[in-house]
Amino acid sequence: MLAPSQDASVKTRQQPFDPTSAAATTAILESLSDGVFTVDGAWRVTSFNKAAERITGVPRKEALGRPCAEVFRSSLCGAECALHKTLKTGRPIIGKSAYIVNAEGERIPISISTAVLRDADGTVIGGAEVFRDLSELEALRQELEGRSHVGELTSRSPSMQRVFEVLPAIAASSSTVLVQGETGTGKELVARTLHALSPRCKGPFVAVNCGALPDTLLESELFGYKAGAFTGATKDKPGRFALAKGGTLFLDEIGEVSPALQVRLLRVLQERLFEPLGATRSERADVRVIAATHHDLLERCRAGAFREDLYYRVNVVRVELPPLRQRKEDLPLLAEQFITRFNLLQGKAVAGLDPDALSLLMAYDWPGNVRELENAIERAFILCGTGRIGIRHLPEALTGAARSEPERCSGLRESREALDEQAIRASLARCGGNRQATARELGVHTATLFRKMRRLGIEAPARDGRCRPGARP
Repeated sequence: MLAPSQDASVKTRQQPFDPTSAAATTAILESLSDGVFTVDGAWRVTSFNKAAERITGVPRKEALGRPCAEVFRSSLCGAECALHKTLKTGRPIIGKSAYIVNAEGERIPISISTAVLRDADGTVIGGAEVFRDLSELEALRQELEGRSHVGELTSRSPSMQRVFEVLPAIAASSSTVLVQGETGTGKELVARTLHALSPRCKGPFVAVNCGALPDTLLESELFGYKAGAFTGATKDKPGRFALAKGGTLFLDEIGEVSPALQVRLLRVLQERLFEPLGATRSERADVRVIAATHHDLLERCRAGAFREDLYYRVNVVRVELPPLRQRKEDLPLLAEQFITRFNLLQGKAVAGLDPDALSLLMAYDWPGNVRELENAIERAFILCGTGRIGIRHLPEALTGAARSEPERCSGLRESREALDEQAIRASLARCGGNRQATARELGVHTATLFRKMRRLGIEAPARDGRCRPGARP
């Protein structure tokens, strides 16, 4: 004889499962990983599954009977309520992004789907809302974004990822940094990122282009001067070393500095002291120096244009930026970033690049690097009001190359077709018009030969080499 518990178990298995029963519906809702709740016509919560309890942090017994806005504190509550729109229009909303504030005050990213709730007769008795916790997905997105963004720098290139990995450690030190890279690769962005990540981030970031000023002006810009130092100096003027006190001084294009001024820079870097023009005593340089150049400074040292001792003082830590042509996988990301920025600045709604325009960008070598790409996108915005940026919106430096390539391909195609036609006609003549023999001689299938003859306008001979004279093939 079976024990009572075993007998009951057997009876349970023998009972058919009814998915339409209330018990079955409850079991299904309780097993879901998505939160589900329903409301009646007065917006009071009438059901609240286990996942809803877990995501919101609100126990079911506290949720039931309360207004849904008090339980489900969503960014869409009020005029943007998704469930309200569904009940008003009768149309469901699928996967709308939002966030809720849970019982502990934490912001939880979610996606929301809604539906009208009807009874067996089809009468509307309320609404149902399903919401999914996107916290893990959001954390993954931020992690991936963190890998492609450091400060104002954006890249997914392996070569730039290596730069990203060392920037925090470099920023934490006080050593002088040399940033090397071609014009337009973003050397100043690297300097600003290092400043933002450094302990000096609350101090000023002061930049000076050493190649844009003559030697005499650059000296006064860097070190400042005292009243009476020269004719017209009626009052003291602080230099960039003084203005950057407690922060970072960025010396762009340091390779352009004259040998005479290089001596003064060397003293500042070695002794952390400088003298304004006309001063009688030195001042302390409380700055972190980041230098940048597009030159090979070591090569300039060999040529005698740059002091070797200054080179080793500047080149304590070096960051080398690859040109854009070596990291073209970043082009779509950078272009999207520029499009977003110019949309905000110009109040436009350009949707992006069309595939042909993007292909053209990918085929170009970008001698001006990221700066040239930014200029190209900005120019495209002038010509493109809405929709997507096309080839016609891009600069002539790019579109000129685009025209020459199809023209070159067209010439090659015409030459190839002329050779094909000559070869087919000659083979047909040798084979007495026999198309099968011609195909064998040319090493192609008979169907391929027929297709090429039609395309090239070659008429089939009246006699194919197999039939009796005067007969058609």
